Amino acid sequence: MVAEIFPVAFIFFAAAVLMLALPRGPLRAGLLLIAPIVALALVWSLPEGSLWSVRLMGLDMEFMRVDRLSRIFGLIFCIAAFLGNLYAWHVRDSVQQLAALLYAGSAIGAVFAGDLITLFVFWEGTAITSVFLIWARRTEGAYHTGMRYLVVQVGSGVLLLAGAALFWRETGSLAFDRMTLQSPGTWMIFLAFGIKCAFPLLHNWLQDAYPAATVTGTVILSAFTTKLAVYALARGFPGTEMLVYIGAVMTLFPIFFAVIENDLRRVLAYSLNNQLGFMVVGIGIGTELSLNGTAAHAFAHILYKALLFMSVGAVLFRTGTAKGSELGGLYKTMPLTMIFCVVGAASISAFPLFSGFISKSLILSAASHDGYYIVWGALLFASAGVFHHSGIKIPYFAFFAHDSGLRPKEAPVHMLLAMGITAFLCVAIGVFPGPLYAILPFEVDYVPYTTTHVITQLQLLFFSALAFTVLMKTGIYPPELKSVNLDTDWSYRRVLPTILRWLSGIVAVLWAANAAFWHRRWINVIAGLYRSHGPEGRMSQVWPTGAMVLWIALLLGVTLIVNFVS
Repeated sequence: MVAEIFPVAFIFFAAAVLMLALPRGPLRAGLLLIAPIVALALVWSLPEGSLWSVRLMGLDMEFMRVDRLSRIFGLIFCIAAFLGNLYAWHVRDSVQQLAALLYAGSAIGAVFAGDLITLFVFWEGTAITSVFLIWARRTEGAYHTGMRYLVVQVGSGVLLLAGAALFWRETGSLAFDRMTLQSPGTWMIFLAFGIKCAFPLLHNWLQDAYPAATVTGTVILSAFTTKLAVYALARGFPGTEMLVYIGAVMTLFPIFFAVIENDLRRVLAYSLNNQLGFMVVGIGIGTELSLNGTAAHAFAHILYKALLFMSVGAVLFRTGTAKGSELGGLYKTMPLTMIFCVVGAASISAFPLFSGFISKSLILSAASHDGYYIVWGALLFASAGVFHHSGIKIPYFAFFAHDSGLRPKEAPVHMLLAMGITAFLCVAIGVFPGPLYAILPFEVDYVPYTTTHVITQLQLLFFSALAFTVLMKTGIYPPELKSVNLDTDWSYRRVLPTILRWLSGIVAVLWAANAAFWHRRWINVIAGLYRSHGPEGRMSQVWPTGAMVLWIALLLGVTLIVNFVS
């Protein structure tokens, strides 16, 4: 089989090399769509097992470890790569095109990595390639944002490599399998995964970087980095109870930031962080039901989050802004984009018959079944919050809130096609969850459409909608203001630089005082020597020239004798 000869990730790398060799044209652009389709077919047909490994510098590196967990993530990554590249069909920027292929290939390579060194190689590959989707905007702000993003992502990789080295010293193995937090090595690996998964207080790179990328780059970024971290946690740390509470916090705090945020792409970035929390909770519970829920929710989330970023990106592409305060009334001239946005909003809000409903319910059921009732309540609250800021706020302020006077054209055909396919998948998965359940890591014995579950979810959503309406009518709901809201990144973007400037000022003063002190001392020494040995000094007046010559000759003679004896 072809898949036994080289890893699936190499398909994307080969396509990138071919793009460099081919002139601009349809064939070159077509590689962006051909590569994901070929990779998807191969991932679907791969047998389970270790299919491709090499021995390098005494280490066994496993490039193709295939099982049900890696397969489902490989499949959705291929689908996301196809949809993202179709959405970006109008882009003729080689930097973005190559970055998209290499980024997707690196993510898929990491999913099939069977050892920590191979994982590290592809892990860093995702960091280095994805940053070009931010720098492709070619603005000073994008450059600085990209640098911050790169520092965080590469830092995650450094921690992963250090943890792998310690883990190898502790166990003699580099296999990427289930681990426990009982050694410094596993803790470092856990932290590396947590950074990429945007754990609380480690999350600001996401809200900083994703909205700063290009219109199409944000769609592609939303699919891979954080979901790769979810996969890594599910592979390495299932059943780690700490993750239950970390995930619960992740579902809650982004809600409040998303409600007051004006930039709709930043709202979606906070919403992404919230949805990651559901997946992390599922990993922490660690049962077959919860891990199935994590995998299903990651699959569904990549689709509906991409759809929301696509619709807001289309608005940005046509109007030049994604600020809620500057938008409104766009349903008149962008009706299809509005419909697709509503489908994405319904999916992320877990409306029955949409994809979020059949995936999120697995995690909620697992939480209640295993006795995490407080966490289950937190997830319900978070679900209502998601409906507020993504299910209602995004389509409402972009398309309905007020008439902004903007009359842009509908999104380009290829963007509409990408959104249409994604919307179709969101509905199809929600109506017919069986095919998705069939490829989950474990056998599924679960029926999402029970009367109790459907009624409970509809009550939650309708009361959430009622609360939004009341808050809007009474003027309590935070208005869309032209402002910048700082998160905990305020600590290192404002406070830390201020402290460093203050400390550098103190150090500069102390350094100058010290330098001045020693400068004065040195001047005094030179002046003293000059007074003693200068032309008018005491030594010149007392000692005749002949005596000085005699002393020099004597010293020279002693030196010659010492050298001769030695």
